[in-house]
Amino acid sequence: MSALGSTMRGVAASAPGTLAMDASLYRGYRHDGGDADFGSWESSEGLVSWEDAPGPALVAKRLLEGVLKHEISPRYARFLNNATHWGFGLAAGAGYGLLFGSLRRPKVWYGLPFGAAVWASGYVLLPVLGVYKPIWKYDLETLAKDLSAHLVFGTATAAAYSILTNLEVDR
Repeated sequence: MSALGSTMRGVAASAPGTLAMDASLYRGYRHDGGDADFGSWESSEGLVSWEDAPGPALVAKRLLEGVLKHEISPRYARFLNNATHWGFGLAAGAGYGLLFGSLRRPKVWYGLPFGAAVWASGYVLLPVLGVYKPIWKYDLETLAKDLSAHLVFGTATAAAYSILTNLEVDR
């Protein structure tokens, strides 16, 4: 398969990976007493300020303000959060496709180190951008929840990629 084909397969595989990660995080949110339905929670319904914005929205805000040289209105926080979260998930999937696209039959277990690498990269990049604190300033429970969600992302992405690869190989 070509590099472009592997990349596109990775993007396609990371969509269910991102959704699986979000379902895992939503389960924790509900377990901890959250009461929003999944659609509202997933789409950041009610996000109207930068003070309450999660990491993806803040990354987009910082990058856009750096490029455009003016402040971004908080009315865009919800859109930017969703676009950045899903965009990063799909971009990570593109990387997965490039990395494993040369293998005839990639294994689902490859998703575990992939998910861990995506998780770790966030704790390297996001503090540099001023969005996260350094990793050592987080408690173990927070880090474990975040890591487990990224392992779900990686595993679901790898499983979807494997299915797509097997469909192609079996044709």
